[in-house]
Amino acid sequence: MERDVRTRKTPRLSTALLTGVLLSACATGPSRSGRTPRRGFRLDTETAAHLRHANALGTTTSLSSASVRATATVTRLAPLLLVFLRSDEQADALQQRLIDCARQADQRINAEHFGDREPTREECGEELSLDGCDEPITRAMHLGRQKHAFALACAREVLERLWPAPFSIEQRYRYYRNAAFLETISQEQERRLIEQGCTRELWRTIKPDVVLHPDANRLKAVLILDFKFPCPSTNTPSWKHYGKTSAYDGLTQGEVYQEALGGEALLLSPRGLIR
Repeated sequence: MERDVRTRKTPRLSTALLTGVLLSACATGPSRSGRTPRRGFRLDTETAAHLRHANALGTTTSLSSASVRATATVTRLAPLLLVFLRSDEQADALQQRLIDCARQADQRINAEHFGDREPTREECGEELSLDGCDEPITRAMHLGRQKHAFALACAREVLERLWPAPFSIEQRYRYYRNAAFLETISQEQERRLIEQGCTRELWRTIKPDVVLHPDANRLKAVLILDFKFPCPSTNTPSWKHYGKTSAYDGLTQGEVYQEALGGEALLLSPRGLIR
């Protein structure tokens, strides 16, 4: 798919960030050295030239790892989006619509349960039931699932209108870090394994909420997004940290997503975007 890339209204990109993106995007596959590379897709010469030109037009700035304001452009954190979106304004529109999905989900689900107020910390921590492994299901978890369902349905509608390439919603992957090997798991296979109680087969898997792909290859990403709905809302949205019982001990969800799929991974909450 060939698309015109405009550079007159290009966001200011960090030289270090742009260099890192270009290097990772030019990676052709897994290394045999034993280290697990960050997967990516190859940029053609023209695209790389556009991004270098974009960097030359902007002033060098350092990017904070803190929350990104809703008015900031997502292309400052994921500059490769400009390869697929015609302008920075289109990227801003996409970002704002997705943030709106998170805010609407948060407001509507809270309103259904609590009227015109938000849940308290005590209400968020209340245990409602037990799952199949006798682990408690808290009100925060229950609300989070409902908000995710609403936000993902909203995000699908937004992406169908504003994202020009393929995307995935809740696609499960099996990722072998040592071999740098990634494969998709179909919804039918996932459902069958869960119904059969074969959750061990899902142990080495990841399931990001939204993945924006560069093309029909669902194993590569331009941008990965995960919705987070802290309960109470005063809690800071954060990536899950994998523990010793996980295949990804010591890493966060975002780090594994980026390593496996190659794109930038960001959190999406009612507050906005967070790295």
